[in-house]
Amino acid sequence: MNSRVEAIWKKRSHRGVMDSVEQVRAVADEGLEGDANFGATRHVTVIEKEIFDRIKELLPNAEPRMRRANIMVSGIQLEKMGGHALIVGEAQILLRGETRPCELMDEQCQGLRDALDPDWYGGAHGVVIKGGLIRVGDPASIEVPTPVPS
Repeated sequence: MNSRVEAIWKKRSHRGVMDSVEQVRAVADEGLEGDANFGATRHVTVIEKEIFDRIKELLPNAEPRMRRANIMVSGIQLEKMGGHALIVGEAQILLRGETRPCELMDEQCQGLRDALDPDWYGGAHGVVIKGGLIRVGDPASIEVPTPVPS
């Protein structure tokens, strides 16, 4: 299976609407341009398409955007990938750890928080270590991070 970027969302404000976009510019040490978390500690959140395909079997009304992540990838397993770099398009994101589901998940779809609870189903969070454009359809991969010159 080819690993790729399946979807991209930007958050207008904290707890705000998630807007689907076809591309976004990642900025090193800052995050995604136009996203409410730009400059925050957690720049980017990432989910797996395959996990959402399984969740939809249990919760047919659940949509990936309800997870409130920024990027959905396919063909990549995020579980226990903290410390690795996710390469998406021109950008590199250092994955720092698991994104734990919160109460907002059940506000989107009852039962979604519990469905996202096990085994990194809620995805991963990270920081942008190399900026660049990320587009829906771009290839995605996981690698040991390469140092970026300062």
